[in-house]
Amino acid sequence: MVESQIRSRGINNEHVLKAMESVPRHQFVAKNQSHLAYADCPLPIDHRQTISQPYIVAYMTEQLQVKPNHRVLEIGTGCGYQTAILAELAWEVYSLEVIPELAEAATARLNKMNYRNITISSGNGRDGWPENAPFDRIIVTAAPNAIPPALISQLAAPGKMIIPVGHTHFNQNLELVTKNAVGTVEYFTRVGVRFVPLV
Repeated sequence: MVESQIRSRGINNEHVLKAMESVPRHQFVAKNQSHLAYADCPLPIDHRQTISQPYIVAYMTEQLQVKPNHRVLEIGTGCGYQTAILAELAWEVYSLEVIPELAEAATARLNKMNYRNITISSGNGRDGWPENAPFDRIIVTAAPNAIPPALISQLAAPGKMIIPVGHTHFNQNLELVTKNAVGTVEYFTRVGVRFVPLV
């Protein structure tokens, strides 16, 4: 998966590649989907949500340039796969999931896998997690129509956020948001994507 789908398509951050090699993706999908776990496509999980294709997980993670001392906020825990990738790279990962059952299942799965630097809660990602802010990095894995102001305010200075933005599955782009040391915010459009909506 890493060689044929990720490195070959231009992902060259060795820390990201090592994290993708380390996390067993098949443990995050249903048993009847396990034969597709490492395929270059998203897969359905419970509650009409999805696990993103491996390349997009790697691409978004590389864009963030996560460092070992970083505190990361993830909006949209889902099955916990992206959460685990981040936990391989960061000091602490805080993850919000709006569907309580998914948050509970991901917590149990990641605890069983011995991740100890992840905190998951059920809540609306649009509001961020103000009591634990600011965050060095923020990643959003569901698409709002516009970037929630709360997430920009909870981004550290300096800091980076990657987020899909768009009204429909067919009109979304990944946006990289950067904030410099004096708090100036800039926006950079990256690639077209398809994500479930941020509710």
